[in-house]
Amino acid sequence: MSRYLVEVPHDKERRTCAQVVQVFLSSGSHLLTNADWGCSVGKHSAWLIVETDSEEEARNLVPPVFRAVASITALNKFTFQEVDSILSTHSA
Repeated sequence: MSRYLVEVPHDKERRTCAQVVQVFLSSGSHLLTNADWGCSVGKHSAWLIVETDSEEEARNLVPPVFRAVASITALNKFTFQEVDSILSTHSA
């Protein structure tokens, strides 16, 4: 399985913000009810990190009404060995 960062932006209007949060909380999905939000600092998005087999599966975890605006980013980690290899084969 791969890991994905799912970002779901929404309008900054206070009522709209509350409605989006309500949809997530009432979804019954453990993933959605544990989303992280940036609303209190003016970044009106929800974030989830999920493990699925594909980007499409990650997008399908998002409530249907928000899927079109969701951003899905595949995540990876690097080892020192990988970074050293990259740096040694690519000059500045």
